[in-house]
Amino acid sequence: MKIVLRPHHIIGLAGYIVELRTSFRNLIVVNHQDEPIKLEVPVLNDQWIEEHEALGLEVIPVFDDSNFLVTYEIAKHKLDEERKALEE
Repeated sequence: MKIVLRPHHIIGLAGYIVELRTSFRNLIVVNHQDEPIKLEVPVLNDQWIEEHEALGLEVIPVFDDSNFLVTYEIAKHKLDEERKALEE
Protein backbone atom coordinates (compact mmCIF):
# COMPACT_ATOMS: atom_id res chain seq x y z
CA MET A 1 0.00 0.00 0.00
CA LYS A 2 1.17 3.55 -0.60
CA ILE A 3 0.48 6.93 0.98
CA VAL A 4 1.07 10.13 -0.97
CA LEU A 5 2.81 12.86 1.02
CA ARG A 6 2.03 16.24 -0.51
CA PRO A 7 4.76 18.83 -1.15
CA HIS A 8 5.95 20.66 1.97
CA HIS A 9 3.90 18.52 4.37
CA ILE A 10 4.61 16.35 7.41
CA ILE A 11 3.12 13.07 8.64
CA GLY A 12 3.52 10.67 11.58
CA LEU A 13 3.44 6.98 10.66
CA ALA A 14 2.79 5.29 14.04
CA GLY A 15 -0.16 3.22 12.82
CA TYR A 16 1.81 1.95 9.83
CA ILE A 17 4.82 0.51 11.69
CA VAL A 18 5.36 -3.17 12.47
CA GLU A 19 7.02 -2.47 15.83
CA LEU A 20 8.28 -6.01 16.42
CA ARG A 21 10.62 -5.64 13.43
CA THR A 22 11.84 -2.07 13.96
CA SER A 23 14.00 -0.26 16.52
CA PHE A 24 11.65 2.76 16.67
CA ARG A 25 8.03 3.24 17.73
CA ASN A 26 7.09 6.06 15.38
CA LEU A 27 8.40 7.91 12.33
CA ILE A 28 7.99 11.53 11.37
CA VAL A 29 8.31 12.04 7.63
CA VAL A 30 8.77 15.49 6.08
CA ASN A 31 8.56 16.25 2.36
CA HIS A 32 10.61 19.38 1.66
CA GLN A 33 10.27 18.98 -2.09
CA ASP A 34 7.91 20.70 -4.53
CA GLU A 35 6.39 17.41 -5.70
CA PRO A 36 4.35 14.73 -3.92
CA ILE A 37 6.17 11.54 -2.95
CA LYS A 38 4.70 8.07 -2.44
CA LEU A 39 5.50 6.32 0.85
CA GLU A 40 5.46 2.53 0.98
CA VAL A 41 3.52 1.30 4.03
CA PRO A 42 3.53 -0.56 6.32
CA VAL A 43 7.03 0.08 7.64
CA LEU A 44 8.48 -3.41 8.05
CA ASN A 45 12.11 -2.77 9.01
CA ASP A 46 14.78 -0.15 9.73
CA GLN A 47 15.93 -0.18 6.09
CA TRP A 48 12.70 1.72 5.23
CA ILE A 49 14.34 4.91 6.54
CA GLU A 50 17.29 4.71 4.14
CA GLU A 51 15.05 3.84 1.19
CA HIS A 52 12.82 6.86 1.74
CA GLU A 53 15.64 9.27 2.56
CA ALA A 54 17.02 8.34 -0.88
CA LEU A 55 13.76 9.75 -2.32
CA GLY A 56 14.58 13.12 -0.74
CA LEU A 57 12.41 12.82 2.37
CA GLU A 58 13.48 13.78 5.88
CA VAL A 59 12.76 10.77 8.10
CA ILE A 60 12.94 11.23 11.88
CA PRO A 61 12.67 8.05 13.98
CA VAL A 62 11.01 8.36 17.39
CA PHE A 63 12.35 5.88 19.94
CA ASP A 64 10.80 4.71 23.23
CA ASP A 65 12.70 7.32 25.24
CA SER A 66 11.80 10.18 22.85
CA ASN A 67 8.87 12.56 23.09
CA PHE A 68 6.85 12.35 19.87
CA LEU A 69 5.00 15.66 20.31
CA VAL A 70 8.15 17.68 20.96
CA THR A 71 9.96 16.08 18.02
CA TYR A 72 6.96 16.61 15.73
CA GLU A 73 6.55 20.26 16.75
CA ILE A 74 10.24 20.97 16.09
CA ALA A 75 10.03 19.40 12.62
CA LYS A 76 6.74 21.21 11.89
CA HIS A 77 8.21 24.55 12.97
CA LYS A 78 11.13 24.09 10.57
CA LEU A 79 8.71 23.16 7.78
CA ASP A 80 6.52 26.20 8.51
CA GLU A 81 9.59 28.46 8.30
CA GLU A 82 10.45 26.87 4.97
CA ARG A 83 6.90 27.47 3.69
CA LYS A 84 7.06 31.14 4.73
CA ALA A 85 10.35 31.56 2.88
CA LEU A 86 8.81 30.04 -0.26
CA GLU A 87 5.86 32.43 -0.13
CA GLU A 88 8.12 35.50 -0.11
